Amino acid sequence: MQETLRITEIFYSLQGETRTAGLPTVFVRLTGCPLRCQYCDTAYAFSGGELQSLDAILDQVAGYKPRYVCVTGGEPLAQPNCIPLLKQLCDAGYQVSLETSGALDIAAVDPRVSRVVDLKTPGSAEVGRNRYENIGLLTPNDQVKFVICSREDYDWAVSKLIEYRLEQRAGEVLFSPSHHQVAARTLAEWIIADNLPVRLQMQLHKILWDDAPGH
Repeated sequence: MQETLRITEIFYSLQGETRTAGLPTVFVRLTGCPLRCQYCDTAYAFSGGELQSLDAILDQVAGYKPRYVCVTGGEPLAQPNCIPLLKQLCDAGYQVSLETSGALDIAAVDPRVSRVVDLKTPGSAEVGRNRYENIGLLTPNDQVKFVICSREDYDWAVSKLIEYRLEQRAGEVLFSPSHHQVAARTLAEWIIADNLPVRLQMQLHKILWDDAPGH
């Protein structure tokens, strides 16, 4: 029986976030997510989608001739066949990243993949879903992301940064302002004032395309 995944969309755009921000990237958006973060901007991926074979997905990705591929969601790891898809994308020679909520085990993900792991802040409404066991699995190829909704979220994120020495475990620690909740300039000033070893992350796709789907 052929392995399949439920796919919301596959599209080619610029990466809007993470260490490869600004680089042309193919996005494979998987359907479904067990979390309901209050700031979620991809609720359209919670349901629906279309079942596709891994071969069909790989063929569609190859048609764009990309260097970078990002597997996102939803929560990609909620579908078990995400794991073989990631391996096959790496085998095909792409630089691959995975955007994951941090609520599910990342241990089985191919080590060639840059795992972008959220740590959900109290303001997300899903802080109780954080799987802290994932932190011990992080490598310099991985990235940790905090979406900051308030000053309280910022202080919480700083405490986790210090507690787990995240900048020593992951290649990047990313602080991103929650859209319409914290001004990017305000977050920048907090980071500068505290001299944090983190990267301020703006969502480039929202600046360029005003958050239109398919970008």
